[in-house]
Amino acid sequence: YNISRCHSFTFCTIIFSFLILHFYCFFITGSSSSHTITESGGDVKRPGESIKLTCTVSGFSVAEAYMDWIRQRPGKALEWNGVIWSGGSTYYNSALQNRITITRDTSKNQVFLQLTGLKPEDTGTYYCARDTVKEMLCSSSLKLLFLKMNP
Repeated sequence: YNISRCHSFTFCTIIFSFLILHFYCFFITGSSSSHTITESGGDVKRPGESIKLTCTVSGFSVAEAYMDWIRQRPGKALEWNGVIWSGGSTYYNSALQNRITITRDTSKNQVFLQLTGLKPEDTGTYYCARDTVKEMLCSSSLKLLFLKMNP
C-alpha cells in the first residue's frame, strides 16, 4: 500500500484497520472460542433487486464493537464494504456509497448489510467481522449469487 495515496487521516485509518483486519482474519481466527458470528440472508437475486444480510453474534455486544462487512468477488481480492462503530456511526466504501446501508439491532445482537440496486458485480462471498484493537473474529462466509436475465 502506497501511503502517499492517503488523502485524509480518516481514510488512512480505515485502510490501516482493513489491513489489520485482513491479517487477523486469516492468521488468528479462532482465538476466541466463546465468541461466534453467524450470518443469514444470502440468496440468488436478479440485477436491480435488493438484499439484506444478517450477522448474529454471541459472546460480545454489537453495541460495544466495530463491525465490518467485507466481500470477495469471484477471482478477486477482499474488498472492505463498510463499518458500523460502537457509537452507531457508519462509514462506507465510496464505491458503494449510494447503495449500501449498515445498521444494527442491539436488542437482538445483530448487524445488517443492505445493498440496493444489485449489479452482477455484487456477486460474491460476504463476510461479517468484529474489528477491535485486540482481536478479529471472522464469520463464516455468506454467498450472494445472481440469476442472469435473458433479454
